[in-house]
Amino acid sequence: MTRILLAEDDDSLRAFLCKALERAGYEVVSCADGDEALAALSDGPFDVLLTDIVMPGADGIEVARECAARSPRTRIMFITGFAAVALSAGSRAPEGAKVLAKPVHLREIVAEVERMMAAA
Repeated sequence: MTRILLAEDDDSLRAFLCKALERAGYEVVSCADGDEALAALSDGPFDVLLTDIVMPGADGIEVARECAARSPRTRIMFITGFAAVALSAGSRAPEGAKVLAKPVHLREIVAEVERMMAAA
């Protein structure tokens, strides 16, 4: 079963994303901030990291970099309200990371996860 690490500080969005992904058949480990997500990496490996960029504690870029260092095969997707500046040249985000701008429809996220896994 595909395992997803979800890091999102908005409680309601995190709950909706978790429910939608679980309904689509994925195992989801849900975290309320970047520090919690960094700790959860020890429970990996994960197939997909789905993370907000701007969060309390470690930001999504830091979580993604640590995830990529530990598990280079993990696919990374950012969901953010700051997409225009999120992955600037200086962000040091892992290569190949996907960015979806908020607001994003739950079906769009599930479909993108499916595309990422199909490309594996």
